[in-house]
This record gives sequence, structure tokens and C-alpha cells, in this order.
Amino acid sequence: MSGVDGGRKSSGGWASGGWSTGLWDGLRPFSIKTKLGTLVVVSVFITTGLLMIAVRTETELRFITVFSMIATLLITQFVAHSLTSPLDEMNTVARSISHGDYTRRVKADRRDELGDLAQTINRMADDLEAQDRQRKELVANVSHELRTPIAGLRAVLENVVDGVSAADPETMRTALKQTERLGRLVETLLDLSRLDNGVVPLRKRRFEVWPYLSGVLKEANMVVSARGGIASGSGSHTRTDVHLHLDVSPPELTAHADPERIHQVVANLIDNAVKHSPPHGRVTVKARRGAHPESLDLEVLDEGPGIPQSEWHRVFERFNRGGAEAPHGPGSDGGTGLGLAIARWAVDLHGGRIGVAESRRGCRIQVTLPGLPPLTG
Repeated sequence: MSGVDGGRKSSGGWASGGWSTGLWDGLRPFSIKTKLGTLVVVSVFITTGLLMIAVRTETELRFITVFSMIATLLITQFVAHSLTSPLDEMNTVARSISHGDYTRRVKADRRDELGDLAQTINRMADDLEAQDRQRKELVANVSHELRTPIAGLRAVLENVVDGVSAADPETMRTALKQTERLGRLVETLLDLSRLDNGVVPLRKRRFEVWPYLSGVLKEANMVVSARGGIASGSGSHTRTDVHLHLDVSPPELTAHADPERIHQVVANLIDNAVKHSPPHGRVTVKARRGAHPESLDLEVLDEGPGIPQSEWHRVFERFNRGGAEAPHGPGSDGGTGLGLAIARWAVDLHGGRIGVAESRRGCRIQVTLPGLPPLTG
């Protein structure tokens, strides 16, 4: 009974004071509501004061009415100008944004609702400007990446046609290598297109982690030996001096995910780690049990120069090469900068997380896969 009575008292208290509390919660010292309320109060005080003066001085009511109207109109005009002036500026900036000019910003020095709106418009302009810049960079980078293998293939074929080079197996292998690089890039762009269109389904199943990751690493080594590069979305390299090490604990660890997409994640992370490893370096792939059933925590650790913390947020952007001016190991190339973007895409499809973590040496990238969805009763 006491609990029920307490609930009734609480309800009564809200009924008596909750409405007024909710009314005043939306008010701020410099909000538009406060300014309009102040305008009404000042107008009433002016009118009341002039009426009292009229009664005491026996002034005609019509003069008092005129003076009251003029004073109220002046105050209203002042408040209205302070409210409509930023709206005009926002309208001008919004019109410029609609015409493709993302450089203009609204002054956000107010402390009312219009100041909040100005900050929102500025954030929107920042986002649109960033997207426009990324779109232009995407076109420029894709054009550059497509031009490089096409130019190499064209040069080889022109030499064969002009009789400068013979159509021997070595020349054909050079042409094939450029064609394969072009094919890998086109396949990667198709993956990104599927990502943007959201047409890639997940085919999750339970699998054993040790044999699965062992196969991924073995395939990476075989591809390096047979074709001179890992055929991933990041480009190719001929790093045969880097040792790949697998660490899975417990050995019977299992996970629930899409093996094909996780293959993209691990292959691209290994590819990136190998590219940035020093000569005769070591790349370690770790797998541990996650916090939820059939979840998985992955790590790929290399011994390269690492990534500055200020660049961590840009690591998984498309066509980002980490600011490296040259490959770090013998036989490595710069890649297209798409591998880590694809890895993030595949992890996001699973609802997982991927990011750069602290490391005493080299670069450490962590991947968390959620596993089975929680049971709901």
C-alpha cells in the first residue's frame, strides 16, 4: 500500500508542478521564446505606464494610444530584425549550397534556436563539401589507377605490333600481369558498387577458425609464389621475404559469419600488412573467442612503421594510402588504397567493428565480429 500511495503522490506532484516544469525546460536566457515573452511584457508595461501617466496628468487618451503604438512598433521592429536577419543569411547560404557552392557558412555566434540552426547548416555544408571532395578524388584516383595498367598493356602490345618485341612467353606474361591488375581493380570497383547499392547478401554459417584462417594464409603464400602478388583489392606485390604467422586460441575455436566476406577482410589486412612490413618482417594473425556466442576477435599485426594516431580515422577511407610516398618493402607497390575500405565494408555488413589499436611496434588492426544474435525471450 505504501508503494501505491507513493506512486499516487508522485503523480499528483507531477500534475501540479510537472506541466510548469516542462514549460520552462524549453526556455533559455537568450532563446526566441524568451525574447518574444520579453517583448510582450515590455509592451504591456509601456502601455500600462502611459495609461497611468495619462490618468495623473489628465492627458488625452488618443495621444497616449499613439505613443503606446509607436513605442511597441519600434520595439517589435527591433526584435523582428534580430530574428529575420539571420534567416535571410541562412536562405542565401542554403541557395548557394543548392547551386553546388559548399564554401559559404552561416555566422553561428547566436545563443538561441537560430544559432543552433546555423550550426546545423554549417555541419551540413561541411558534410556536403567532404562528399563532393571525395567524389572528385574518387574520379581522379579511378582514372589514374585504370590508366596505369592500360598504358602498360598498350605499350607491350604496340612493341609487339611494331616488331620491337617478339610475342614470346615473357612478353605475354608482362601483358597478362597488366591485364590481371586491371581485372582486379575492376572487380574491386564492382564490390564497392555493390556496397553502395546494398545488394550484397550475407551467407552466414558456423565454421572452424583454425583451418579456415590457415587456408587463407596458405592461399596468400601460394599466390605470391605463383603469380607474384596477392590478388586482392589492394593491388599486388612480390613480397616473398615476409613470414606469415597464425595464432588461434583455443585451437577448436569456431565462429558464425560469412566465410567469403571474412576472407576478403583477412586477405586485405594481410596484403596491407605485408606491403608495409620491413625486409624479412613478420605478420601475425590472431584469433580469439569474442564476448558473445560464436563471436570472434581478430587481430593482424605487422612490424612496419605503424600509423600515426592522427591518421587512424582515415585508414579505412577509399583510395587512402596512408600518406606513404613509397612502398616499404622490396617488391611492394603502393596499391590502390581500396583494400582496407573493402575490409571495413565486409565487417560493417556483419554488424561488427574494425579499427586501428595501440601497438608498441608496427600497426595492429582489430576486428570484432558479433557472432550469433542474442536470444530474445
